[in-house]
Amino acid sequence: MTDSNLKVTLIQPDLHWEDIEANLRSFEEKIKSASESDLIVLPEMFTTGFTMNASGLAEEMNGRSMTWMRRMAQAKRAVVCGSMIIHENGRYYNRLIWMRSDGTFEHYDKRHLFSLAKEHKTYTPGQRKLIVKLGEWSICPQICYDLRFPVWARNVEEYDVLINVANWPESRRLAWTTLTRARAIENQCYVVAVSRVGRDGNEVKHFGGSVVVGPLGEVIWEQLEAEAVHTVTLSKQLLYETRRKLPFLKDRDTFEIR
Repeated sequence: MTDSNLKVTLIQPDLHWEDIEANLRSFEEKIKSASESDLIVLPEMFTTGFTMNASGLAEEMNGRSMTWMRRMAQAKRAVVCGSMIIHENGRYYNRLIWMRSDGTFEHYDKRHLFSLAKEHKTYTPGQRKLIVKLGEWSICPQICYDLRFPVWARNVEEYDVLINVANWPESRRLAWTTLTRARAIENQCYVVAVSRVGRDGNEVKHFGGSVVVGPLGEVIWEQLEAEAVHTVTLSKQLLYETRRKLPFLKDRDTFEIR
């Protein structure tokens, strides 16, 4: 174990409703303005906003947004991640892409689909948890509604960072602020959660609330209401010392997800 750090850039936007080109242009400007980092995190459905219009907006895995992500990752020499609408094998997915600077990538399909918005009627749920490596760091990416399900986030792999990309509404602000802190505390990890601001095409208001939480539940950085491009440095030494002094993870319950 070393004291190596991880630099993470969070981008909290006001998205252009169902306008892929406008969003890609906006994010490109924001990414260009960002400080040097190892990882750039964009919100859920960053190309469109949270929409059920999958048939009109879905892209293939070799589509323009994937090409754009590959170009951004290469230009910044960083991983770029965020979710978008993907069409594959006759199905639609709310899919998070983990794009590396060398053009290779991983993906995670949203496990818990938001039935209140009938997301489950349009999209196919994911079946597997994803743990990715970035240098000496292990990272678990998730999408929005997944935040409400602690069993799915349970840290049985001893990952270091839980990422959640979201379009979380103002009306459930308390849940967001409570759960982001809770996931960090119970899993003794950093939480990096990125959402959006503004109203979407359904007139749902979003408050932002993008946040970085430390392994004791302490807020390292948070942005409410306004757009933001911000880079934070996560300390592996702090995480290691927290787990060493407070070895709570060794007392966790064992289980299988079926």
